[in-house]
Amino acid sequence: MKLVKWEELPEEMKTPQVRKYYEILKKKRVSLAAKRGFDVAASSAMLIMLSPVFAALAVAIKADSEGPVFFRQERVTQYGRRFRIFKFRTMVNNADKLGTQVTVGNDKRITKVGNYIRKFRLDEICQLIDVFRGTMTFVGTRPEVPRYVERYTPEMMATLLLPAGVTSQASICYKDEAELLESSQDADKTYVEKILPEKMKYNLRAIKDFSLFNEAMVLVDTVLAVAGVDVSKKYDRAVRRRRKADV
Repeated sequence: MKLVKWEELPEEMKTPQVRKYYEILKKKRVSLAAKRGFDVAASSAMLIMLSPVFAALAVAIKADSEGPVFFRQERVTQYGRRFRIFKFRTMVNNADKLGTQVTVGNDKRITKVGNYIRKFRLDEICQLIDVFRGTMTFVGTRPEVPRYVERYTPEMMATLLLPAGVTSQASICYKDEAELLESSQDADKTYVEKILPEKMKYNLRAIKDFSLFNEAMVLVDTVLAVAGVDVSKKYDRAVRRRRKADV
């Protein structure tokens, strides 16, 4: 995983707020290279092992509703590059044109099969394709749609120093995000003004504390979270403790 020279960053990222995170990652080039090596090896192996699951999900999705197997939406990854993410489709076709770009609890656009796929977090396993391609990584800030990235503060732009991730501390702590947005009259506004800033606190802290060991722990906690174990309190305590240390 390559960290480009400071001069090669997009102009909107060449700020003092981003520079401090850049300097942290600059000292960890070996770990970043190892991170990419793990991404390639693990994603290729998992794509082969999970191919029967991919086939079964594809058949179920096509049998349940009209539309493609995959939902492809433009997202933003490392250095502000745009890509079309892979997700198994869990909503009616063209759902992104029928409502908000965030999913709320009891969203009527979700299909019957989609409910089960989302319940067991299977809609995102095809992002192994993105990890193998290098547009994503296993652990990192979840990729946002361009309209939300446009609302990033200068400090939030630091999360674009690394590829977007399949999972992260923030996504574990906000795994029930849809339920949080359900009662909102304006889900987009609530997400940008309230949820996104809180998630970014975890994402930015993860860059400061970047290590292969920490990322391995996030992967373990993700498996536990999917299994129904509440591990979010551990991160809440850690963030509060580190904030005090920074004061």
